[in-house]
Amino acid sequence: MSKVLYGIGVGPGDPELLTLKALRCIKESDIIILPTESKEECYAYHIVEKVYPQIKEKEIKCMPFPMIKDKEILKKTHDEIYKDIAGFLAKDKTVAFLVIGDPSIYSTYSYIHARVSEDKGTAVMISGIPSFCAVAAALGISLGDNSDEIHIIPGSYDVVHTLELDGTKIYMKSGKNLAQLKKTLLEYEGLEGLEVYAVSNCGMKEESISIGLNNLDTESGYLTIVIVKEKV
Repeated sequence: MSKVLYGIGVGPGDPELLTLKALRCIKESDIIILPTESKEECYAYHIVEKVYPQIKEKEIKCMPFPMIKDKEILKKTHDEIYKDIAGFLAKDKTVAFLVIGDPSIYSTYSYIHARVSEDKGTAVMISGIPSFCAVAAALGISLGDNSDEIHIIPGSYDVVHTLELDGTKIYMKSGKNLAQLKKTLLEYEGLEGLEVYAVSNCGMKEESISIGLNNLDTESGYLTIVIVKEKV
């Protein structure tokens, strides 16, 4: 493999948060990889398109990653996707793999990055603004002050034990588990000492903000970040 694979974070949704470096690497790439069934349903593609409409002239390859926890099926899918990407690199192509947010935070890209690196290829991560940072800005709140701890938690798993953690808790990728997260928080004996915020589709035209646990919409979808802070 002689060319480079870029894992490019395009930010949380607001096109103006796409970095100059991300845009440069997208322009330099021969092939754009989207981890979805089609470009029409890819958030990352539409974010870039608003800033760089010429992306539609690039060679686009859609490579969906299944949203499941079965390790065997996931490995098989990752192997197939890696094989295709390795083939592009072997043909001297520069490849950009687009992800919403940042490629180092719960990203499908990380599996492919590791495989390319293991095979002595060149894989480079291009940081994007993380969704939880954009969410904090939209809310006008600080995630941490002084010695406050900040915990980033995948909300699609069991989160009961996380409520005892000190400081700010950020629940990402809750998706269909939002109802369970809300139920868990409602049953928590220390709820009165907590502030609960949620932002869905941050930076997009469909953005919605809710403050207070009772206002958390459990149907708000995949791109929802829930922040739980201790009251000052």
